[in-house]
Amino acid sequence: MKKHFELNNSIKIPSIGFGTWLIEDGAPCYNAVKTALNAGYTHIDTAATYKNEASVGKAIKEVAKREDIFLTTKVWNTDRGYNQTLEAFNHSLKLLQTDYVDLYLIHWPANQSQFDNWAEINSDTWRALETLYEQGKAKAIGVSNFLTPHLEALWKDAKVKPMVNQIEFHPGYTQEETVKWCKDHNVLVQAWSPLGSGRILEDPQVIEIANKYNISVGQVCILFALQQDVLPLPKSTNPERIALNLEVGDVQLTKQEIELLKNIQTTGFSGLNPSEVEF
Repeated sequence: MKKHFELNNSIKIPSIGFGTWLIEDGAPCYNAVKTALNAGYTHIDTAATYKNEASVGKAIKEVAKREDIFLTTKVWNTDRGYNQTLEAFNHSLKLLQTDYVDLYLIHWPANQSQFDNWAEINSDTWRALETLYEQGKAKAIGVSNFLTPHLEALWKDAKVKPMVNQIEFHPGYTQEETVKWCKDHNVLVQAWSPLGSGRILEDPQVIEIANKYNISVGQVCILFALQQDVLPLPKSTNPERIALNLEVGDVQLTKQEIELLKNIQTTGFSGLNPSEVEF
């Protein structure tokens, strides 16, 4: 397994990250991140809207050297726009107890169903990320949940091209059009919910593959992403699963197994369409 991906600005990013979506602030998040760091994770993903940046920052400060950790956070939809994004970023830094992040993302695109000037809103927000990048406060910048139309519109005016697009990606839901666009433009795809919110773990076809290789079902899902050059961000609060999700070893799924996993029932899909969400 490759240990790092390389972004289009030559920065290296650890190939498996620890996701913190839906992990409650306070002891639950602090303990989960601490467990992940002690298990060997060097890549932690959070967001302003997760409301757990303070716990993430506390765990990192107490367990690891800041320079050894690749830390991501994201600007939420209510803070879109140039000035608002800069203010939101500074607030995140305070909560995270750091003076920089390794990656800063626009969490969701302003979309066509909500705004006539959606492209302009996204560009204004992106200009703030470019400023943070130029100042060295964000070592890399990117987007999350951007589909091809959102990416193409942003690409036209961007002085600094996005380095990452973090999207929902897991067996049964692979967003192939968006992934292809990103790969064609040298934008790294990250997978949120790579285990399909846990529901995929009960799929009999995934279980059969796991049994074949004597690995966990979660590890199958992580390999499924990695073998397609997609960076997975598994989340768990269970210490054993946290460790397992990082230890996929040298197993290689076959092309046939990858295709099977692409086409299993979409039980893990969140139902969130970035072009239609109302938040």
